Amino acid sequence: MERLTPTQAAAFQAVLDRLDAAERARVEQAATAAVRPARESASHWNFDLPAEAADAALGEGATDAMRRGLVARWALDLPATARDADLPPEVMELYPYWIDKLAEFLTAGADPYDRDYWAKDVRFVLVLSVPGARTQTIDLSSPLGPGQIVRNGLGGHGWAPLMAYVRSAGWNKPWLEVHTEARQLEDFNEAGWDRAWATAAAICERRPELGGMIGSSWFYDPPLETISPRLAYLRLNPLKGGAFIVHQGPAPIHSERAAASSPTRRAMIESGEYVPSGWLVAWPRAELIAWAKGRAVEEVREAA
Repeated sequence: MERLTPTQAAAFQAVLDRLDAAERARVEQAATAAVRPARESASHWNFDLPAEAADAALGEGATDAMRRGLVARWALDLPATARDADLPPEVMELYPYWIDKLAEFLTAGADPYDRDYWAKDVRFVLVLSVPGARTQTIDLSSPLGPGQIVRNGLGGHGWAPLMAYVRSAGWNKPWLEVHTEARQLEDFNEAGWDRAWATAAAICERRPELGGMIGSSWFYDPPLETISPRLAYLRLNPLKGGAFIVHQGPAPIHSERAAASSPTRRAMIESGEYVPSGWLVAWPRAELIAWAKGRAVEEVREAA
């Protein structure tokens, strides 16, 4: 991705052109002022901090139109920002698709600007999160401290994850973190998730300081292997490749999301038969890279 296409550039410019002069001035000021605090906060466990830095830079009374304008302003510089980040080809080849989707979303201008989408879009245009596949993005720097891994053992979920964590020396390293993009779900399938894990492996090879890749969700919950067996690959594929999982516990957001797309799960949740729990999957870099290389060999063998 050397540059935006004329269509992409025109779309982002049109979003900016909807602003009046005063709004445009605030967006231009924020486009400079928010970058440093957004980047400095990106590795914190609170995913929303870069977007909060953007809100602070836009100032009191900022509108969703101004937020879309700020994302569009940063998007105009995205090819150069991504190039400066020294990302592997597996990431770079996905950018045209993601930029097209972002341009479509900003052009539609739906109000309100969903806060989760706003947080994701700020991270994306500042290259704090990058494409992993067509449904998954990858944060480039997330923490994985020992506390929750110790609690997993104390809670009766086993000590093997702690041993794997110690072997990875994961306490003093940043980790990649995968997120699902609800606006575009075409790669929410086994092939798409395998592509996202493989993209993470390519980033890990490029950046030896990384501990590996993590993901946190209800869909790693072990009971889903029998409740929703079509989702079992989400947990089992990483585990087969050397990942470990850590229990994070139930929460209303897990029940809400687990019930959203399945009448069967919804009925079980409403009856109390199933209480979804969040789990963290952690795939240490050495095991992740080895899995990705084995996958590549298998793909070549199948194509021959």
